Formats: sequence, structure tokens, C-alpha cells
Amino acid sequence: MDNSQLRFKQDGYLKVGALLSMDEVGALRTIYDTLLQDKVNTAHLRSDLAGVDTQTNKKEERITQIMRPSSIVPELLHNSAYQKVERWAKELLGEDMELDFDMMINKAPKNNTATPWHQDAAYWIAMPDKRSVSCWIALDEVFEENGCMWFISREDQQVLPHKNLPNGGALYCETETSTAQSVPLHPGGCTFHDGFTLHFSQGNSTETQRRALILNFRPKAMIAYEREQGVDHTGERKQRNK
Repeated sequence: MDNSQLRFKQDGYLKVGALLSMDEVGALRTIYDTLLQDKVNTAHLRSDLAGVDTQTNKKEERITQIMRPSSIVPELLHNSAYQKVERWAKELLGEDMELDFDMMINKAPKNNTATPWHQDAAYWIAMPDKRSVSCWIALDEVFEENGCMWFISREDQQVLPHKNLPNGGALYCETETSTAQSVPLHPGGCTFHDGFTLHFSQGNSTETQRRALILNFRPKAMIAYEREQGVDHTGERKQRNK
């Protein structure tokens, strides 16, 4: 893991080709698909990162985000994926790392809407301890055409100015992308990235959905710091860290 720690520190992201077995992926897919279809119990945690499509005025979700799915299905917290990612988070950034929040992001088929370039830290309040790591787990075969992750190696821990996409969409920023690298993954593979690393994914132009589960870890003391200020990662998408 030492070489992984070095790469993560240098680049701000890391690929792990095989985190989960196909049996583990299958179990997660079952829970994932149930939550995607359950628009009643997920209503308060659910949004479309693509925003409202003003051209067609259709209300079908294009990039479904469900925050804190483990608050609806608590057994997720005991899932092997969560346990494996926790071990990686502790190895990468320290033994005080704990799960801050989990998240589902699903790109619907035949949906050419990209998730724009952004830094996760733009969504978060500024914290004294800036350590964080998000694990993006592929539950499908992911490649450029259906929305695999792209990264730009992190140079520092500064947050660029971000804006909201129109009509309630995700945050985005302007940045130079000539050095960006795409990271295709098999099901069960994952990437780790810190909050300051710029990342992006293209739209899904294929016939099938692209399912991803994201787990974010940060120091236990910083999770308490967030909660004291009312931050539980279920609220409005806006730039907080400026």
C-alpha cells in the first residue's frame, strides 16, 4: 500500500482495479436498484444532478443522486464494500478516518448529460483538517461513453470558484483539461480521490445505466465539526468552501 499512498499524495487520486468480487457487486446492485425505484422513501435525499431539461421539459431523471442511502438501508453500513473502503481510507490518510456520508449516482441510458468538472470540496464547509477521500465504486462496466471518471492531477489544496448549473444542477468550475486522464473500470473496481482533485464524467450514450456508489471518509473530529454546524450532506447543492 506504500506505493499507493505515494501516488495518492502526488496525484490526488488512485485507481484500484478490483476492490469487490462479482458476488459483492451483485448484492450491492440489488439494494441500489431497489432504492432507485423507490421514489417515496428516497424523496428527501434524491435529486437530478443534470437539473431540469428546459428544452424537452421532461421530468425523467438523467443523473440521479441519492444522498445517504445507508440512512434508508442501514445494513449497507455492514456491507463488505464499506469495510474494505474504510481500510483503504485509513491506510491512505490515517487511522482516524471514518465514513462521513455515502451516495449513489446513476446515469440513465441514452443520456448525453455530463457531470461537469468540479472539486468535491466546493460543496463542503472549510475545515481545519483538510484530509478527505472519496471512493467511487463502479457497479457496471464503465468507460468513456457511459460516464467513467476523468481526473486532473491535483497541484494544491485550493478550491476554484464554482457555480451551479442552471435549473438546480450540479456545481461546476472552469479549468484547463488538456492533462485530464480517463479511468475505465470493471464492475467492482474503484477510484479514490481527495476533495480538491478536479474530476468529471461524460454523459451516458449507451443503452444501459451506469451505476456508481460513492463513500466519503474524513477524520472523526471533522465529521463532528460538520455536524455541529448543521452539515449532514443532505441539503442544497451550493458552493460552501470558498
